This record gives sequence, structure tokens and C-alpha cells, in this order.
Amino acid sequence: MDKILIVDDNPAICNALSLLLDLHGYQTITCHQPSEALNIVSYQNIALVIQDMNFKRDTTSGDEGNELFYKLRSLHADLPIILMTAWTHLEMAVSLVKDGAADYLCKPWDDAKLLVTINNLLELRELRLQNSHLQKQQAQRNEIVAGLDLCGLVYASTAMQQLLEMTEQVAKSDISVLITGPNGAGKEKIAQIIQANSTRKNQSFIKVNIGAMPIDLMEAELFGAEVGAFTGSIKKRIGRFEAADGGTLFLDEIGELPLSGQVKLLRVLQTGEFESLGSHQTKKVNVRVISATNADLAMLISQGKFREDLYYRLNVIELNLPPLNKRVDDVVPLARHFLKQSNPQELELSKELENALITHHWPGNVRELENACQRARVLGAGKSLTAEHFGLQVSLIKLNETYEPSQAEIEQALQAYNGVISKVARHLGLSRQALYRRMTKYGLKQ
Repeated sequence: MDKILIVDDNPAICNALSLLLDLHGYQTITCHQPSEALNIVSYQNIALVIQDMNFKRDTTSGDEGNELFYKLRSLHADLPIILMTAWTHLEMAVSLVKDGAADYLCKPWDDAKLLVTINNLLELRELRLQNSHLQKQQAQRNEIVAGLDLCGLVYASTAMQQLLEMTEQVAKSDISVLITGPNGAGKEKIAQIIQANSTRKNQSFIKVNIGAMPIDLMEAELFGAEVGAFTGSIKKRIGRFEAADGGTLFLDEIGELPLSGQVKLLRVLQTGEFESLGSHQTKKVNVRVISATNADLAMLISQGKFREDLYYRLNVIELNLPPLNKRVDDVVPLARHFLKQSNPQELELSKELENALITHHWPGNVRELENACQRARVLGAGKSLTAEHFGLQVSLIKLNETYEPSQAEIEQALQAYNGVISKVARHLGLSRQALYRRMTKYGLKQ
């Protein structure tokens, strides 16, 4: 919760302001002298200061307030400060506002105006803090991906940044990698990035979708087959392992591989050796294997459907790709990317549309988002895009103070948006202060 410091030598003023702000969900601290204020701001996290301009009852010059203002500014250059006095001096007010004072209000103050000013300044402060945080994240991200071939990957989330850190390290070695995550999340893209940044980047990158292969032809596809090895085999078939020799083989949906194929795959991973169907000649290849699955391999192992020894061979390093609804910061950048693919001109997304995009659950992940953008390009051609063009339901929740989301709903939103209050409030349809009050009520922390 934002903490506001009230500095005035009149205890009645401090009490009146403190009561007003407490009633509207703010936490307040009061003091009566500039020296106390400087000490508090030095050692506590103060979000905003309301300060008097005069601290001696026989003084109306505002000099003490002027001095306090600049000392506070020297401690925290971006700290919002509201100046209050019964003695208004236009020239001083203009000067201090130009030097960064947030506002200059006369006593007696207008409660409504003061509350609006405070709310606006705290919103602005949070945006600045978020921008600063994002800039730091971006700098870190740029450092991480400097020289890294991302294969066109678009992302903005911390989750993807952390995944790319591991991906960069994994790419440099030749170990087997298992990429896990739901369908449509982008596992193949991660495999491409590993290959593109590996020592094998100039060699073959063969992709195999195990789940799309007929079971009776799967071994022939992977390991090859001689003429007459099976019914209808009228010519020699080169298997995917042989085609990938010297390069990388990406096995998608590895959980669909039958046990007979798992035995051969285990042997290749252990020795690099295999025989084509219908042949007794042993072939040896040098292939890096990257596999991917959305299945629970541990459960398949317990059911006897997947070999435990093969699992450990494939899973030297596991890269877990979160679903899109766990990395909501990626949604809008991805949407802009997909929309721009057929229209080089930047398409404007309204705040309402962005909200609809990031609050949708996206069970189909990135693939569903891409399809929704294709739909929007067709249905919204030449128009201002709306949620309906994407096939999304518009939230009926409006910004208000009476809406009462449950504790569980607030906890889920805090987790989904990594505690970013502005995003959580927008998602729940509450003002920022209304959200803070409900968090206090339920004992929730940011």
C-alpha cells in the first residue's frame, strides 16, 4: 500500500489530512518539522509527500517549505510533493512547480480535488516505476540476446527471458534437450533457436512430428528401410536419423513413440548406431536430439508406456515453456507481430482491446492467438479492430468501487500479473485504490 507523509507544524492539520486519507485507503505518517520529514524519507519507502510551506507561526515567507522541498528532491528526485499553505505566493508556486513540485494547494483545501491529485500522482509514479523496471529488464534482455539468433521470436515477459537464458547456455553444448509445455506454446521455435545458436547451425535440422506418423511406418521413417522391408516398400528409404547426420534431429510429441521405437532410439542415443528395417548392416551417425512433448512422461513411465532409461537420456536438460496465460506480457507484442505480418502498417490497438487480449485465457496458446489475429485481419479489414473481430468476449466488469471480487480471484490475478497493481486492477475492473483496500481487507501482499 502506498505510504504518504504529511508534514505540517499544526497537529490539527495533520490529523485532518490523515483521517481523510485513511478513509480512502491510504497509509499515512505525520510529522511536524522539516528535520523529521527528511529523516523519514531517508529511511522509509514514501510514495508521496504533502508538506506545509511555513513552520514558524510568525513566518509567512514560505522559505522553510522552499528549503524542505529542495532537500527532499535531493534525496529522491522523482518523489511527488504537494505543497500546501494558507499564504499563497504565485511566483514561488510557479518556481517550485517548474522544479518538480507536483501541485500547490491553498488552505483550506478541497477534499475532492486533493484526492484526485493524490490518485493521479500515485498512478503516474507507478507508471514511472514500471517503466524504469521495464527499461532495466529490456537492458538485461538485450544483453542476454546480444548476438543470439532468436529466429523471429517475439516476447516481452520475464518468463521467456529466463527461458532464453537457459536456451543460450544449452545451445552451446551437444547434450540432449527435452522441451516441455502445452500444445501451441512454441516448443518448435525454442528448438530452432537451440539449433541456430549451436555449433551445428550450418548442418541439417530435421523435424519429425511423431504424433503425425502412422505407427506401422514410424520406424522406417526414423531409421530407414530397405527395399521389400515391408509391404509396399519398392525403394530404399533414407531415415531421419541418417538425414540428420552431423546436424540436429527434432522429435516433436516424443511421448507418442511406441515401445519398439523407443528401444532403437535409446540405442542411437547411447551409441549412435542403428540398423534400417530389413538390413543387418549397422550404421553410425552423429546426431544431436532435441525432443518435445506436452505429455506427462513420468505418468507414462508409471503406466509402462515410456521407458525410464530413455527418459533420462532425452532429459539431460529440460526447458519448460509456460502457457501463454502464464506470460501475459507476451500477448500484446505477439498480437501486434501477427497483425503486422500481412499489413506492414502499424495497427492501433485500443486499451479496451489490449485488456480483452490479455484477460483471455488462451487455452490454445500462441497458436490460438495467431489464428485470432488472422480472423481479425479478415473481419476487421479497414475498420478499427475490436474484441469481437478476434472472437473474444468483452468483459462486462466496469471500473467502479462497489464491485467485490472474491479473495481467490484477486490472488489469481496477482499471480498472473506478477503483482503489478495497475494490470491487476484493470483486469478486475477496479480502481487502483479500490484494489488496495480489498487487498488490505483480505491480508494480501503485492
